[in-house]
Amino acid sequence: PARLAARSLLLDGAARGGLVVAVGERGHVLISTDGGGSWIQSDVPTRAMLTGVWMHDERLGWAVGHDETILRTRDGGTTWELVRSEPEAERPLLDVWFRDAEHGLAVGAYGAFLVTADGGATWTERPIGGDDFHLNEIVAAPDGRLYLAAEAGHLYRSADGGETWESLESPYGGSYFGLLPLSDGGLLAFGLRGHLFRSDDGGESWIRIETGTEATLMSALDLGGGRVLV
Repeated sequence: PARLAARSLLLDGAARGGLVVAVGERGHVLISTDGGGSWIQSDVPTRAMLTGVWMHDERLGWAVGHDETILRTRDGGTTWELVRSEPEAERPLLDVWFRDAEHGLAVGAYGAFLVTADGGATWTERPIGGDDFHLNEIVAAPDGRLYLAAEAGHLYRSADGGETWESLESPYGGSYFGLLPLSDGGLLAFGLRGHLFRSDDGGESWIRIETGTEATLMSALDLGGGRVLV
């Protein structure tokens, strides 16, 4: 355990029921079972920076990070097992998403796109086209479609659970760091220099939303009732 883990850089979090899991630098994983009132550091078999975490329920979850590191927990984040590590590839993984307890996707730098059908025990690479753009975030919309935010103005959509992907017409040539499907059926895309766009037709067309900032936009949350945080 690291004495200063509570002060480490944390890059992603996931909540299921009463459990909250946060991941970050030096392989740090912190968990809370009281809504963030108190935290404990998990036992983790890596010191690679962790960039994304997905919890299927209050027991089963996965985390990804640098060196193509993928971890799995079966006990609510208390302990983790290393299921993939490829430091020689020199590609950080940046996000992870699971459809159910068996089928999942992990995405990252230089076009890294990995799939699993056995709960994360093994992973197979399945590149999207011939590009090596950084794939920054994967999200699922309420209608079941998946979306990918990528660098250099690239956006992708899948209508079959990630089996195949199509490139969407992008309104911006800079990098996107995230997407947010909204409860009213809309979709937000955001990224460099305060760029924020909304689509009401599944990414077929976009309108720009003026943000009044040139700060990079990294994450967003739909609070319901028309309230959104970016």
